[in-house]
Amino acid sequence: MIKILLRFAGLGMILIVALLVAVFVGDQGPWYFAWMVGTVMIVLISVAGAILFDTQSDPNDSKGEY
Repeated sequence: MIKILLRFAGLGMILIVALLVAVFVGDQGPWYFAWMVGTVMIVLISVAGAILFDTQSDPNDSKGEY
């Protein structure tokens, strides 16, 4: 029971912090949201591209590593 109450209190604190940030940011909120989402997307796409590049093997260079 106490675990549920602590989780509820933690989520409430996150909600309060999010509301305070929204109030302080004001009209610039959508810009900051787009900036955060865009930054995360750029990082994820870069990592995915690096993983795909790493998995491509050159037939002449491959010596059974994969």
